[in-house]
Amino acid sequence: MPAVLVHGVPETSAVWVPLTDRLDRKDVTALMLPGFGCARPEGFGATKEEYVSWLVEELEKLRGEGPIDLVGHDWGGGLAVRVVSTRPDLVRSWVTDAAGLGDENFAWHDLAVVWQTVGAGKAFFERQLALDPERRASSLEQFGVPREQIGAINGLDSVMADSILALYRSAVDVGREWGPDFHDIPVPGLVVVPSEDPYLAASAARIGAAQAGARVAELPGLGHWWILQDPAAGAALLEEFWATVS
Repeated sequence: MPAVLVHGVPETSAVWVPLTDRLDRKDVTALMLPGFGCARPEGFGATKEEYVSWLVEELEKLRGEGPIDLVGHDWGGGLAVRVVSTRPDLVRSWVTDAAGLGDENFAWHDLAVVWQTVGAGKAFFERQLALDPERRASSLEQFGVPREQIGAINGLDSVMADSILALYRSAVDVGREWGPDFHDIPVPGLVVVPSEDPYLAASAARIGAAQAGARVAELPGLGHWWILQDPAAGAALLEEFWATVS
């Protein structure tokens, strides 16, 4: 009965290590998105729909090991929203902190708009890639990553940058495209809502949760990288939810 964890942007699967180290269960698989700390397959354009298809294929491979508990953070959480909307048969349960992508009125944060803008997005990542390790670490800290955990996500390279730009540019209207299918999900879900997340609006997350029929877990005082800020609390939250899933 595997737990399958899917990271987000700009991360690799290493972002989950502080949390998984605190889980009692050991049947955990942390997937790595194509282009994020690994190569992209030939012909893979890094659009949101291609990532959904990729995740479906990965889950189909893993479900022979037992019912899957799917957990997604950031864009991994967005992919989870789409998978449970279209293929709920693949999972026993699901957890996301990006349920807002299932709100038809979802609006992107300012940084995402920069990445979606031709010229501005490329220039942003050129500046990031030109920074020395210390300055890049300081930049990540400004985006809310705990200083002591920066090594868990500091894997930005040109392949990841190009993948991020392609992903975000394919998702300008993601709420309108995915929202109509994100309702009355027939398997148990949990929507995580960190109170201090500047990138994923709590109001949209709650709307998505209500549409889907999912529970809501409020995380007061934590931000976008809640899995790094308090991994023990994150692990406890997941295990408490899994214990309620039949």
